[in-house]
Amino acid sequence: MTATTAMPPVFLHPLADRNGVPSALLLDASALQVDTMPAGVLQELAAGSMNCYYRVGQAEAVHQMLDEAGWKALPGDKVLRSDSPLAAELPIGVAWIEGDWFLAPPPKPVGNQAASRALALKLVQLVSADADTHEIEALLRQDPTLSYHLLRLVNSLGMGTGRRVTSFSQAILILGRSQLRRWLNLMLFSSREADQRSAMLLVRVSVRARAMELLAKAAGHDKPHQEQAFMAGMFSLLGVLFGMPLAEVLKPLTISEAVQLALLAREGELGQLLSVVEAAEHDDVAALTQGLQALQIDNTAFNQILADAYLWMQGVAAGKAGAPHA
Repeated sequence: MTATTAMPPVFLHPLADRNGVPSALLLDASALQVDTMPAGVLQELAAGSMNCYYRVGQAEAVHQMLDEAGWKALPGDKVLRSDSPLAAELPIGVAWIEGDWFLAPPPKPVGNQAASRALALKLVQLVSADADTHEIEALLRQDPTLSYHLLRLVNSLGMGTGRRVTSFSQAILILGRSQLRRWLNLMLFSSREADQRSAMLLVRVSVRARAMELLAKAAGHDKPHQEQAFMAGMFSLLGVLFGMPLAEVLKPLTISEAVQLALLAREGELGQLLSVVEAAEHDDVAALTQGLQALQIDNTAFNQILADAYLWMQGVAAGKAGAPHA
């Protein structure tokens, strides 16, 4: 695939409601061509679980295309940008919050929250080290929340078993190690009552990981490399989640040197993928264009990848984190 700048990249961003809960998507369309993204993709996003908006003030053709696809214009006074912890009181009339406020340091975890997150991280360590199923099962028994969500996930997927799954060992066997690892990574970021950031962090890390996986596929990498790309995306925000240096969080994990180089130095092929996704998160057209050209992926393909990543994220938010993926 030859890289081209004929069609500009589209930037999508999640919006939180006044309570910090991700509930909408915002499309930045200032440079959007009418045919930049297929209408079918826009319609699919609009039919998802999140409200879909675009900024007002665009060309009439853009308004018409997005309106027909099910997107709504969002007046500027309805959205507030915040890159610091959310204030207790927001301006009257503000319905949505954009920005990186959820990347702020976390509140100090206490009690059950700290214990649950520590257990989840230990489970990630065991699975990444390909530990025995009995070891994983024993740890799952210590956290009723994780146990409940695992059994709920496997039963909801059906997996063609024709019967309900009631044991941890059976669930682990049916789900498989790769999907179990993916699910545990996502559960690390799942909502915690004392941490207002966690829901938006889950959105960011889900989109980042899935986009990296799809970029790896588009760049011609094999399945194991795609899986590593997903893992790198998931692990890239663990430092933010725990409020610790990422290198310290990664120490006890059994991960490849390629993933470590990507996460700590943005080096290697995985580091290149992570840099591309981060450029998109910050609307950095120059860095994104340069990265895509190096990968030989054009902007049209990237727009599709980004849309697919947001669709997958909405599935995660709806409790389908273990669903099969391409």
